[in-house]
Amino acid sequence: MRAPMERVLIAAAVGAAALFPSAALFAVPRVPLEQPSFSRAQGGSPPLSVALGSVSLSLAVAFAAVRPLSRRMAGSTLAATKLRSRATRVACRAMFERFSPGSMKAVMLAQGESRNLGHDYVGAEMLVVGILAEGNERGSRALEAAGIKLQEAKAKLREMVGTGGGGKENAEIPLTQEAMKVLEEAGDMSKREDCAMVGSEHILRAIMSQDESLGTKLIGHMLGCRSPEETREKVLPKINEASNDVSGTVSVTAAGEASGEMKLTETMKYAEDLTSAAEEGSLDPLVGRDVQLERTIRILGRRSKNNPVYVGEAGVGKTSIACGLAQRIVQGRVPPTLRDKRVLSLDLALLLAGTRYRGDFEERLRAVVKEVSESNRRVILVIDEVHTLVGAGSSGGEGGGMDAANLLKPALARGLLQCIGATTLDEYRQYIEKDPALERRFQPIMVPEPTEEESEQILQGLAPRYERHHQLRYEPEAIRASVRLASQYINDRFLPDKAIDVMDEAGAKVRQQLFQEEEMAEDMAERRKLERELQSLKEKKSLAVANEEFTEAQALKLRQEELNTRLSSLVGKMEKNSPAGTGDQQEKLRLLRARVEEAVAAERFDEASELKAKEREVLGAKAEEVWVTEADVAQVVSGWTGIAVEQVSATESARLLQLESKLGQSVIGQQDAVSSVSRALRRARAGLRNPGRPIAAFMFCGPTGVGKTELCKKLSSSFFGSAEAMIRLDMSEFMEKHTVSKLLGAPPGYVGYGEGGTLTEAVRRRPYSLVLFDEVEKAHPDVFNTLLQLLDDGRLTDSKGRVVSFSNTLVVMTSNLGSRSVQKGAGGGLGLGFGTEEDSSERSYNAIREAVHEEMKSFFRPEFLNRLDEICVFRPLTKAMMLSPKIKAVPQKRPPEPSGPGEKRRSARIEAPFMTIGFVGGDLASWVQDPQPLIESIFDTVESALVL
Repeated sequence: MRAPMERVLIAAAVGAAALFPSAALFAVPRVPLEQPSFSRAQGGSPPLSVALGSVSLSLAVAFAAVRPLSRRMAGSTLAATKLRSRATRVACRAMFERFSPGSMKAVMLAQGESRNLGHDYVGAEMLVVGILAEGNERGSRALEAAGIKLQEAKAKLREMVGTGGGGKENAEIPLTQEAMKVLEEAGDMSKREDCAMVGSEHILRAIMSQDESLGTKLIGHMLGCRSPEETREKVLPKINEASNDVSGTVSVTAAGEASGEMKLTETMKYAEDLTSAAEEGSLDPLVGRDVQLERTIRILGRRSKNNPVYVGEAGVGKTSIACGLAQRIVQGRVPPTLRDKRVLSLDLALLLAGTRYRGDFEERLRAVVKEVSESNRRVILVIDEVHTLVGAGSSGGEGGGMDAANLLKPALARGLLQCIGATTLDEYRQYIEKDPALERRFQPIMVPEPTEEESEQILQGLAPRYERHHQLRYEPEAIRASVRLASQYINDRFLPDKAIDVMDEAGAKVRQQLFQEEEMAEDMAERRKLERELQSLKEKKSLAVANEEFTEAQALKLRQEELNTRLSSLVGKMEKNSPAGTGDQQEKLRLLRARVEEAVAAERFDEASELKAKEREVLGAKAEEVWVTEADVAQVVSGWTGIAVEQVSATESARLLQLESKLGQSVIGQQDAVSSVSRALRRARAGLRNPGRPIAAFMFCGPTGVGKTELCKKLSSSFFGSAEAMIRLDMSEFMEKHTVSKLLGAPPGYVGYGEGGTLTEAVRRRPYSLVLFDEVEKAHPDVFNTLLQLLDDGRLTDSKGRVVSFSNTLVVMTSNLGSRSVQKGAGGGLGLGFGTEEDSSERSYNAIREAVHEEMKSFFRPEFLNRLDEICVFRPLTKAMMLSPKIKAVPQKRPPEPSGPGEKRRSARIEAPFMTIGFVGGDLASWVQDPQPLIESIFDTVESALVL
């Protein structure tokens, strides 16, 4: 039988190593111990120093210095101590590892209090002060409920034990034998109560269980008790009340059985009770999804394989179906076999947190499975992202721990555990389907993305909750706009999640704007106050100067300057924070307040009272009716996508009707191309296209300088709201076979993998844009296979497996094929030249177009050309076009950058009227085939004249 003193010392040493493995709390060097020889074959045991290995013995030696033993006696006792088995050492370590963070903090605070009093030990009485100082756990709350205050306890402790001469800051402070017994008893109590951790309430109960403990006496003195029994009568009920604050039990009633208590102590540490949340009304209502919910109820009612798993894209509402099941159970709208069940959402991340050693996770999960299995199938576990079960908790390698999926398989197979899972389709295939034993235990339920009509119904059902949160109202048009604009402009997410987020952010935006308006009103009142005070100071200063009181006038001047500074700062703040679009209501308030001030100044008080009443009416209406409008939703979508607000909110028909005239103002002489593009866009927006394909696909043919790229820029600006919404790819960079992969991204194992493709990454970041493939005929033939898929399916998959949608893009390809035919026609070979008649010119253009089409058919494959909406052949420039006042003959040219650090940029701007073309160009017929040299000639002539 091991001596009690030896057992205490061993527990203290191992516990200290477990609690403070880094020994950072105590800056004491290790104490070398004599290590007598031993042999396991002879039945000997290793000495304490060998058993503890590399663990610091500083705290163990300190624990040995307990009262009433002397340090020498403690040292000899510790040197003679031996551990008989590895199991004993592991058990001691496990006991101290089970201390909760709050209880460990209480021990450290007790050590701090001992140091403050100058003592070199920690007794049970100091543990009481440490528990009280911790302030958060149940032991502290119990003492406070009993009427014990921290400062009073510290004063009473000082009175009881006095002050000592030790307690140096870096000195080690050991525990007394009494304190060690308290900690051991606390660990035993927690095990008897089936608690996972040793809390401060267990330490407090252990202190109260010892009549002669100084801790019990300290509490008794504080409460005025005459005996330990009286002290326990006052404190133990408070401990029980504090312990019941956070209960680990879930009340259930089995079908056909009497009410009872089902202990789920371990489970509730890592789970959320959705049924209780439904009873409290804190869950959002489930709108729709009747088919999936009814199938869930049928699967849960089966005898075997009764574990449904929701499979669908992120954001379609898989988890909300499980919440809807909890609401159905609370409402009683389920079969009798499900009415008394509890739905608990298990958090795997919380289950994994803090599992430092092998086997910790398995112990936690087995405890959860045991409690749920013993509930007589009255608990349904909901595991979101159920694919994370595969591999969760496994340490890897040979002999590693089992993962969560393998731990759950037996319980799922025997029907002891009912589980509802949720995962995406890709992750279900990647993780669940690869494990047939796990897959056959689940019944998949597909959850598709809802339609726009269904999403609108979902938002209407959720709107009251968001209205209460934001304290405003949603217009019906705003709800419809949330669904419509999110579906049209946000392509990388799914309904109804993206529409709910748009509606939520629109409410937050309006509430923030209202706060800014209220702040502006306060600033306006402060401004008027400062202005009146300045006017009063100005009058007083004038009076002081008139009375030759210059000292007072100087003081008033300084005060006036101070107020002017404050006023300027306030005005600047108001201008900076002024909310955009305050509307007619703000303007009405401003005018009413101005009229009130005028009426008061003119002493028309009756009129001022009437105006003040009108102001209150406006403010009351403003406070009572705060609405989220369609414009607010459009601004949120604009902020998400980068599309101009007016483009989002404007109707498509109005924009497309004006598109042809807008493009015709910028691109001169190419009315055929402009009309073809506008017609194709109107057809696309009328719904006469495959919704998965790009909005439209065009091929622009013609020689250089006739306006192909310029039309793309204007089309991007007019249709998408910004010239920056154009993604330009020079296809001459993709002439080699190995460069084709740059479009989608380098494959795994090659340089550049993970950086994304040139095309796919640009469209993924800006999905609403114009994609220009410049000089597409120069690209490698393999590029056209990728373009063929883009035009046909409207999507591409990059090297990382991400699908990029092109359904909201305009695809434009330019080509110089047929340039010879155009130049030949411009020179008169096809009947087209300067001075020809209009009908002859039209016939010649038709001949040019046919020649270009034939040349394109000989170069491109038929299936590629058939997927283009329009092939636009640009007319060659004529004399009338080049002399047109609307033509942009001289493009904007920025002044040259400074060549040196001391040189300044010249802010000259060159403007040349259209007559300059005729003056500088000379024979315009020579420039028709390529107008670029004409532009350079104009610049050379004008710039040379400016230099002189």
